[in-house]
Order: sequence, then C-alpha cells, then structure tokens
Amino acid sequence: MSRVVIIGGSGHVGTYLVPRLVEAGFEVVCVSRGQRAPYRPHAAWQAVRTIVLDREAEETAGAFGRKIGELEPDIVIDMICFTLASARQLVEALSGRIAHFLHAGTIWVHGPSVEVPTSEAQPRRPFGAYGTQKADIEAYLIDRARRNSFPATIVHPGHIVGPGWEPLNPAGNFNPQVFGRLAKGEELALPNFGLETVHHVHADDVAQVFMKAIANWRLAVGEAFHAVSPSAMTLRGYAEAMASWFGREANLTYAPWPEWQRAQAEADAAQSYEHIARSPNCSIAKAERLLDYQPHYRSIEAVCEAVSWLIERDIVETK
Repeated sequence: MSRVVIIGGSGHVGTYLVPRLVEAGFEVVCVSRGQRAPYRPHAAWQAVRTIVLDREAEETAGAFGRKIGELEPDIVIDMICFTLASARQLVEALSGRIAHFLHAGTIWVHGPSVEVPTSEAQPRRPFGAYGTQKADIEAYLIDRARRNSFPATIVHPGHIVGPGWEPLNPAGNFNPQVFGRLAKGEELALPNFGLETVHHVHADDVAQVFMKAIANWRLAVGEAFHAVSPSAMTLRGYAEAMASWFGREANLTYAPWPEWQRAQAEADAAQSYEHIARSPNCSIAKAERLLDYQPHYRSIEAVCEAVSWLIERDIVETK
C-alpha cells in the first residue's frame, strides 16, 4: 500500500481529496496545525493518521522537510506552500526519496491573459506577491523535474468553491450580501461593463485533478495543469445566472471603476480589484487530454451548491 502524506489536508480541497485517496486504497497521513476539521464529514477520515506540525515554526528551525521525510511517504501532496524558500526546503529533503510530489499552485501565476482561454504553455506575467511567489515555485519545480528528475506535478486551481465557505461573488469579492441582493431582486452595481471574468472550480474537481495526476504519473511528472470548470464567467453573466437561479431577473447597473470603487467597502473593493485585474479564463484542454480530467461542475453549478449552504445557515438572506 502506497503512503500519501498530504500537507494541509483538512482545507477546502483536502476535504474531498483525502476521502478519495482512502477509497483508492492509499495509506493517508494528514499533516496540519490541527486547528480545523474537514468541511464535510466522511467515514474515510477514521482511517487517516493525523500529524500536528506548525509548518512555519518547523521551517524556521530548518526541520520541516526532514520531518516530512521521516514519515516515509511514497507520495507527497503539498496544499499550503506559498514561498520559494518553503518549497526548496521540502524538495531538498525529499529528493531521491519519493515517487511523486504534487504542489497546489494557482491560476494567478498567469497574471493578465493575452489569448483566452489561457493555456498552461503561455508565458507567465504574474503580479502581486501571491501570484508571483507561486510562479517562482512552479518554475523551480518544473526545473527540478526536468533537470534532476524530481517527480513534481503542479495543479493550478481557479476560485475554489463548495459548501462550507463563501464563494467569489458576481462583484468579484466575497461579500455574501451580493447574493442576497440578487435573491431579492435589488439593484446590484458592477464595475465597468461587467465583462471581466472569474473562473471557479468546485473543490471536488480540484481533488479529481490531483487523483488523475497520481494515476497518470508518466504523463503528469514535470507538468502543470489547470484545475478549473469548463469555462469562465463574466461578472454580468454570473450575476444574471444567479438571479435566474433565485427566480429573478438581474437588476444591474454599471459604473466606471473609480466611481464603483468609491461606493464599496474598502475591503470589498480591494478584493474585487485583485480578481478583475486578472480576469482569468483558463483552458482545461491539457488536463482533459493527458489526465482524462472530466469536471463534474460548471462554474454556476459549483457556486449554487455553495450558496445553498449559505442560505441554510442564514448567511445569505433571500427575502
């Protein structure tokens, strides 16, 4: 039985990935800070060994990579690596000792797109600390895979959604009141003409990409794959689809970015800028071709499942 060590396995994707791994017959070790239960209960977690480690503290002591290696994994899945230094410490400790290393990246490695849908082969133009650091990690892992035979695969999720947390909304931020306005038929202002894009993915579809990368090791090593729904949505189209789901017609207005920004809460406007400045629209053709990735959710389907969870808990008011 192959042993999989998943770092950060109790998060959004791990909630779905860990049960998939157990059901596939892997021995699973989940490494986390021990501060969060999975978002959804599943009997498979009873078969999972949990190790509590504070990654930041262990990395500062130079011990994190060694401690992961001491767990004797065949496969390591790193869901929570955000700096090149962090990746290097782990890779150096695991080189020559594991069969497969999978890293959770982000579609933000691309920055603004030139051609859409954006393929994994297009040049990277990231901006902002998160996207830039993830792009640096990706370049490092691909180089190690191709020059030193380190068995790395990178999975780049889009805007992850699912029951248990607020999805990115049609205004490009995480304020759940936006869904409430659409549900009630109230006016919703969107920036510019509402034609910027967002690209969601259900957490279980991200888990699917990880599983298929493991199953297709020869094709996956040394490669990066997008993990997104079949197509992105414009803000306007997203708002209209959500309103229709609520049985309403969207009551939308539009304003140039500076005017729209001034009318929003500072935190909401900042989140919206980060998303619409990138306007991701990513291709899944490579994952379909090499991994047989078949997403179960379109963007709107994934969002509606998450919003249903919010409604059940009175986080979104529909009346």
